[in-house]
Amino acid sequence: MTDIRLAPGDAAPDFTLPDAQGGEVSLRSFRGKRVILYFYPAAMTPGCTKQACDFRDSLTELTDAGYVVLGVSKDKPERLAKFAERDKLTFPLLSDPDLTVHKAYGAYGTKTMYGKTTVGVLRSTFVIGPDGTVERALYNVKATGHVARLKKELGLAG
Repeated sequence: MTDIRLAPGDAAPDFTLPDAQGGEVSLRSFRGKRVILYFYPAAMTPGCTKQACDFRDSLTELTDAGYVVLGVSKDKPERLAKFAERDKLTFPLLSDPDLTVHKAYGAYGTKTMYGKTTVGVLRSTFVIGPDGTVERALYNVKATGHVARLKKELGLAG
């Protein structure tokens, strides 16, 4: 299995995915804006909850700076709706159960956990520019502290 890796300057793969409410969200609809697209392994797990709540808590600051936040997991929309409701998540959570978008972004592949090599979702974040190109591609990020680090890299941290 060849693991794809996107890099700054690459065209961000376009997609249309269902959101937690069953509507459709397309990347192309955000042209002209900066998008923070993050992939996480599973809704309502401790690490993913921490990361999602960090994005929620930073959403005003990110939005004010011109960013749109989109979270993607393999969870079905019903589970994403429960996750959003439970943790008061106010940004779109997108469902990619067949992992097509995960794979297009290189957010699914070989990883090492506890000394074992497995294949699964790689916690990854992409910053996509207004023209649809990748500005940042961050793979294997940690759930805790990631949003603070990202804001710092984007020049938003105080």
